[in-house]
Amino acid sequence: MQKPSVKCALLAAMIAKHKWGTPIDEDNLLAIAAIDTSEYALASEVFNDLRSEVYITNKGNRGIELDNGAFGQLAEVLYHECGWEAFQIKSQLKHYEGWGNHDWA
Repeated sequence: MQKPSVKCALLAAMIAKHKWGTPIDEDNLLAIAAIDTSEYALASEVFNDLRSEVYITNKGNRGIELDNGAFGQLAEVLYHECGWEAFQIKSQLKHYEGWGNHDWA
């Protein structure tokens, strides 16, 4: 099994801890993500890059959170970049209401 990228590890941790309206700061996200401590510098850069992604809401000093309204875009990233299977994504993004129209192409 291939180790996930730092971005995918951070997203997986965010999904696992997702609570609407509750951002997670960098220190807490890095502490729970499946990354080695040797990757923390890269993870910090990726965290900052995630702030500008369409499926992330940037809460400034409070951290970042998933944007429920952009779960379609997040599903695409998980599928194409992280190698998640469609059934796995559906089981994790329970509040995404666009499954009926989602095209995995």
